Amino acid sequence: MEGRVFGLENPLVTALQHLLDIPDGEAGNAGGEKQGPTRAYVRDARAMAATPADVKELPGAYAFVVDMPGLGSGDINVQVEDERVLVISGERRREEKEDAKYVRMERRMGKLMRKFVLPENADMEKISAVCRDGVLTVSVEKLPPPEPKKPKTIQVQVA
Repeated sequence: MEGRVFGLENPLVTALQHLLDIPDGEAGNAGGEKQGPTRAYVRDARAMAATPADVKELPGAYAFVVDMPGLGSGDINVQVEDERVLVISGERRREEKEDAKYVRMERRMGKLMRKFVLPENADMEKISAVCRDGVLTVSVEKLPPPEPKKPKTIQVQVA
């Protein structure tokens, strides 16, 4: 598959496809040969590319809305890494029943992940998450705007 969108060549799509099409044998090769991305990097890149999300800026907060189909609140992780990176992740596993055999399996299984760099005015202490009907909404409140500094008045003394 080529890196084309609507018949036009797109270097970003080509780079993503190249990244996602690395066979397992090439990823993380320990020999002195050409080093490619590690398996964990490729797995995370695939998870981030396949996890849709919306980001909304509201008057008092930022809202991150992520589809997490089939996951309960115990299966979803929301963390802040490196002080300003919001990481939302989870994993959907196949339902194993001994008396059932899959005839067709089209629903996505595996890891779901998204990372967002939070803006400077995000309050790291006021983050909340709610999952309803397979849609996770993470709210990050904004810090109040800094008050304008008043000029310091210096009294002039006559000598």
